[in-house]
Amino acid sequence: MESPINFFDSLPDPQVERTRLHELKDIIFITIAAVLSGCEDWNDIELYGKAKEGWLKTFLKLPHGIPSHDTFNRVFAAIDPVALEKCFVEWVQQVAEITEGQIVSIDGKRLCNSGCDGKKSIVHMVSAWSNANNMVLGQLKVEDKSNEITAIPALLEVLDLKGCIITIDAMGCQRQIAETIINKGADYILALKGNQGHMLDDVEEAFKETVVEDKNMDRQQEVNHGRIEKRCCRVIADLDWVCKKEEWKNLKSIIAIESERYHKHNGKTEQEVRYYISSLAADATKLNGAIREHWGIENKLHWSLDVVFGEDQSQKRAGNAAQNFSIITRIALNIIKNDKKTKISMKNKRHKAGWDNNYLLNLIALKI
Repeated sequence: MESPINFFDSLPDPQVERTRLHELKDIIFITIAAVLSGCEDWNDIELYGKAKEGWLKTFLKLPHGIPSHDTFNRVFAAIDPVALEKCFVEWVQQVAEITEGQIVSIDGKRLCNSGCDGKKSIVHMVSAWSNANNMVLGQLKVEDKSNEITAIPALLEVLDLKGCIITIDAMGCQRQIAETIINKGADYILALKGNQGHMLDDVEEAFKETVVEDKNMDRQQEVNHGRIEKRCCRVIADLDWVCKKEEWKNLKSIIAIESERYHKHNGKTEQEVRYYISSLAADATKLNGAIREHWGIENKLHWSLDVVFGEDQSQKRAGNAAQNFSIITRIALNIIKNDKKTKISMKNKRHKAGWDNNYLLNLIALKI
């Protein structure tokens, strides 16, 4: 994996030239290294830098030593998040292998402690996740007084998704989003709820009135975490049931997922039916697998950010600090998840990065 540090040369330095004491790339490197090593706030990062100062001076400039925690905060609050995100996406596109038919899941996440006493809105980020690469491909902040509906098309525009299958929950089930995906040379599977007028009613009626043939059905069963889950995917390609179907670009199939979960610890059984629309042909096995894979963004991304990186507890609020630090966190997550040689937990990989300088350099792929 190529080092992300190589992709920050074009990032504009927000520091005032006449008062600048620290190199921007030094600040970014220390921050990435510190987050990889378990640090979660500016004070942690300053302490990490000072503890490692002798070693860091062997390859960083550090003309005035280690920046203070206030300097880290001030610089990240001032960095242009669009420019930083561009550097991040360029790095990901260099190291990720995007192939035909790959699932890319898109979902939003709130940075719960990024607001401030009603004076500043909580930051809400939309991310694109690739299970195949075990990586965040990109992210975008949802603008204040807006929602994911406007952020998702903007995120799609900056990513190279040709040939991919894009899965999004019900918030993203919008005509414009479907059209954007098709125009990017990709396909879509969109969860359907009650936010599209009578469309959900049309799809529910189609499955009530249609006898779905075995060739258009797929059944899967999983046993994990004390739970047995059965899923049956039924697909209909006859879209005559759907009013205004022509308004959905390349719409080819409607899908019903019937799930049954049996919990061994209490003997309870839960049943649920979820509906989807897709630009893919009626291949029940393919669609069932793709819809199941969508939940990787919850289990592998959001869970890791909260439990391993403590993102929900973060209280970075100054300027663009919360948004920019979230990009650094996702760089660290991408790096750690793609370390397949070290067979320990993500938490212990962070500990090891803090204790073992050579391991850290191998993670960042930096040659010194």
